[in-house]
Amino acid sequence: MLQRPNLDHENKLKSQGYMLIAGIDEAGRGALAGPVVASAVILPHPANLPWFELVRDSKELNSRKRESLFDLINKEAVAVGIGIVTPQVIDSINIFKATKLAMMQAVENLSEQPNFLLIDRLSLSQCPIPQEGITRGDKTCLSIACASIMAKVTRDRMMEEFDQIYPGYGFAQHKGYGTMKHISCLQKLGPSPIHRRYFAPVRNIIMGQSPGTTDPVNSALLSLPL
Repeated sequence: MLQRPNLDHENKLKSQGYMLIAGIDEAGRGALAGPVVASAVILPHPANLPWFELVRDSKELNSRKRESLFDLINKEAVAVGIGIVTPQVIDSINIFKATKLAMMQAVENLSEQPNFLLIDRLSLSQCPIPQEGITRGDKTCLSIACASIMAKVTRDRMMEEFDQIYPGYGFAQHKGYGTMKHISCLQKLGPSPIHRRYFAPVRNIIMGQSPGTTDPVNSALLSLPL
């Protein structure tokens, strides 16, 4: 049985006096194409909304359930912020810094200023707001799981639009991730304007080499500083 995210982290912080707590997560960090998208979500308190029980990490939900929860979160959250960083910026500063930039944008785009941040795995050292990075936060923390849904649906919709602008790559199906079909299309067509040339499979094709692994976050990228 899949673990259900809960409000334990939020309730503990609220007992310490923090009332506006934003959960933060991203989508698209490991893709070969398209932006990285982050979301920040402040849930209402006190609240025990029925749909809370349906929330999971976005990767554990099908598209229909994600879309339904996206609408509910948008309607009933205290605030939702979205941050988007383009492939061109990702190429210029690396995906780790771009992910943090998208998260910072998401916080800045909240209509209510949070007084604490709960972040999936990462920390935002440049942000003065008190915060905590939670390992597997999208699976255990409700506000982070909600943020994962908001980021995922936002990015999926963008990739479906890109599929119309740049046909032939299958963006609507694989959403820019390194599937075998995507690599095959990339070899035939070459990179589109939204491909991340910084990632090895795309870079290798540009250089006329074998694309190698379909995992864009290779050991060289993992050594880059956060």
